[in-house]
Amino acid sequence: MISSSRFIVNKTLSLSRRPILSSAAATTTTFPVPIGRRGYRGDTGEEVQVLSESEEALLKIAVPRSQEIFRQHIELPVDDLFTRQKRLIYRAKQRGWLEVDLLLGTYASMNVLKMDKNELDQFEDFVNMETIDIYNVITLRLDVPDAMKTKNGDGVVERIQEWARSKPLGKIADPEQYEKIKRDHKMI
Repeated sequence: MISSSRFIVNKTLSLSRRPILSSAAATTTTFPVPIGRRGYRGDTGEEVQVLSESEEALLKIAVPRSQEIFRQHIELPVDDLFTRQKRLIYRAKQRGWLEVDLLLGTYASMNVLKMDKNELDQFEDFVNMETIDIYNVITLRLDVPDAMKTKNGDGVVERIQEWARSKPLGKIADPEQYEKIKRDHKMI
């Protein structure tokens, strides 16, 4: 692979003169001008990643460590059930999208304190998803992910969808109603 600096040096056929303005005197300087063309690269194909043996050995060590760090990050240790419930409620209310904050946060503030450990695990898995995916599942644009489906259809995510289907926040986007809901569920 040729670096760009080598390209400029190797492909330079002539030197151009460019005046540089200064208060003392007009001087000139020379700089190389590349002759080669840059543009459409055509059928170069996809990049194929080739790892050396040492890189593959490092990858075998790094991937499990990375997965363990990620698991510890999303499954924070909890001393008691109440702390875990409060943290999940907070995470549901503070997603960053108004719609998801209102829907998921309202559902969480009404239901999380009543959930058992298994239901909390399901809810935590749901909260760990990307915000756009949560929004699409809640608003029925996407089906419940297969890993979160339950055999009898009464899992936490299915209940959230049923709750959202009942239009708990009303049918019309009303800023005053949103403010009331946010105050009632301690989101502001």
